[in-house]
Amino acid sequence: MVGLAGSGAFSGLAVAHFELLAVFILIILGYIFAPFYFKANVYTMPEYLEIRYSKASRIYLSSVSIIGYVLTKISVTLFAGGIILNAVLGVDPLVGSLLLILFTGIYTILGGLNSVIYTEVIQTVLMILGSFLVLLFGLNAVGGYHELVSKLPHDYFSMWKGIDHPEFPFTGILLGAPILGIWYWCTDQYIVQRVLAAKDIEQARGGTIFAAFLKILPLFIFVFPGLIAYALYPEIVS
Repeated sequence: MVGLAGSGAFSGLAVAHFELLAVFILIILGYIFAPFYFKANVYTMPEYLEIRYSKASRIYLSSVSIIGYVLTKISVTLFAGGIILNAVLGVDPLVGSLLLILFTGIYTILGGLNSVIYTEVIQTVLMILGSFLVLLFGLNAVGGYHELVSKLPHDYFSMWKGIDHPEFPFTGILLGAPILGIWYWCTDQYIVQRVLAAKDIEQARGGTIFAAFLKILPLFIFVFPGLIAYALYPEIVS
């Protein structure tokens, strides 16, 4: 396995750990959590909390989720989209962000969850192909895999650190990270909604297995380009 480790590279190591753990936790979603959701016959996680606990729990989770999505997901995505539209088409970032909101709202309202899923399938294919191209072009620019290894510290290619490591001891990864992973992959509405939309439990499990397979790819098509960027431009990577 490959991950970033060393001064200024802990974000890459965190991504590698998070993606690798997701492989196993997504299977837990399909085979342990999903049966409970299907048995309760719910369509959202707040709805499940209301059945399991109380209406107050549903309102609380809905409120926290909406605020969290706006501050940590939607706003960042719109900002990034606005910057891309500005770079590619010359559109003002604010105008670009508003156009993204308008376009997304139109196809979501008209097509419902099906349109969202179809759009995400297309985006997934484009992201994977684009990331593979970045990886191939990057390896070519750096001179190949062996040249990449020779230009970086050996520690950068080790995911698992000793128990005395100040930032990423393996005990924290094995005992702490799964707690965050189970919350995100097994109970977050944004993730679980795709499972709840399945026709039956078998389809839901098939989806989680396929998603788990896809989560192996970022170790190579996301983390490797980070290593390549560090090797090519060490002066701009802190």
